[in-house]
Amino acid sequence: MNHIKPKKEFKFQPAQVLAISFLVTIFIGTFLLLLPISTNKGNISFIDALFTATSATCVTGLIVVDTPNYFSLFGQIVILTLFQLGGLGIMTFTTLFLLARGKRISIRDRFRVQEDFHHSPVDVKSLIRDIFIFTFTFEFIGTILLFIRWNKNFPFGKALYISLFHSISAFCNAGFSLFSDSLTQYKDEWLINLVFFFLIICGGLGFLVLREIKNYFFNFKRRKKIKISLHTKLVLIMTLTLILVGACFFFIMENNSALKALSWHGKIFASFFQVITPRTAGFNTIDLTTLNKATILFLIGLMFIGASPGSTGGGVKTTTVGVIFFFLKSKIIGRESVNLFYRTLPQEVITKAFTVVSLALGIIFLSSFALFIVESSVSFENALFEVFSAFGTVGLSLGTTSHLSNLGKVFIIITMYVGRIGPLTLLYALGREKAKGKFEYIEEKVMIG
Repeated sequence: MNHIKPKKEFKFQPAQVLAISFLVTIFIGTFLLLLPISTNKGNISFIDALFTATSATCVTGLIVVDTPNYFSLFGQIVILTLFQLGGLGIMTFTTLFLLARGKRISIRDRFRVQEDFHHSPVDVKSLIRDIFIFTFTFEFIGTILLFIRWNKNFPFGKALYISLFHSISAFCNAGFSLFSDSLTQYKDEWLINLVFFFLIICGGLGFLVLREIKNYFFNFKRRKKIKISLHTKLVLIMTLTLILVGACFFFIMENNSALKALSWHGKIFASFFQVITPRTAGFNTIDLTTLNKATILFLIGLMFIGASPGSTGGGVKTTTVGVIFFFLKSKIIGRESVNLFYRTLPQEVITKAFTVVSLALGIIFLSSFALFIVESSVSFENALFEVFSAFGTVGLSLGTTSHLSNLGKVFIIITMYVGRIGPLTLLYALGREKAKGKFEYIEEKVMIG
């Protein structure tokens, strides 16, 4: 008697679900932007609609058409919805929908949410609750503060809409603006600058860090001791260091160049703004084409680092660079283990950090190589800046984006998508399941360096 083996049911892995969910959202957004109601100046081409939908969903901010003039109110709301979805994580909204319907969250759904937050073990229900509390609280505060300023220049309804759009765009690190020149006309205004600083930084810290900071202050008021995790300490130190050191460097390099015409407080605001926004926000208050080559290279480095894990931003993440820095430091001083804040980092974390950076550099190299082939008229500097901006989901450009060919746009679209879901997630999504069994061959050394 023949025994028929039951067919093995195929199940998507969490990384695959995350990758597919972004693709589905991008194509739905593309379809909506192709509708005549979405534009003011005739129908948009498929490639430009796809580029815009990808840029919005991947919270990048690179644009091929002028957002405030080309898109109608409906089209702008589509873009706003896409970067709100992309910024918070599509699986977060899916889980909220399940909770709202009173559904139980399966183990598989929990892993999917964790995948969206870089594999961090979390209490999903409380995390989802806190994410939406943080998001809507920060976006509400940002909207009110921006409305106070823009209500002086625009009618009530328009001022409220512009404030809401920019508040969500800033917190989600999306970089989309309803001003054709981004925020250059507000380079000297302290309220606008401070609100954007606040929203971009908070959005880039990561929801797990924001949650821990909230718990710390609540327990501090109750005089209860609470330990700050190593992850949060590293995120805060790396973020503060990048902002302070970066602003000082920018001020020194551009004081007699791009910042020359500004007042002293304008120079300070512009210096801080231009080192905060490259870490995935995409706004600018000065013309980037006026910057020195050394400053542009520095901004490329900031775009590569990006925000922190579990945030609305992209890049290889602050903790990844921090781990590599402390690893190199430990090797220089002759220590075998990597120690910081009286803790030792597991080898798995160090390996993962080097893997992320290696994959990121490989993807950037391939994308740049492809762009150089199809865009021979674009300078090396501009093309490299464009690719790093796309991978880091930043949105800054030296004026290259709108002049790309259709094939060049496709390469940037792919780079934005890979940058948003992350190199490791892409690797897990495309990779096969782990082989069963374990065996090792005899070790043999090779010369390195």
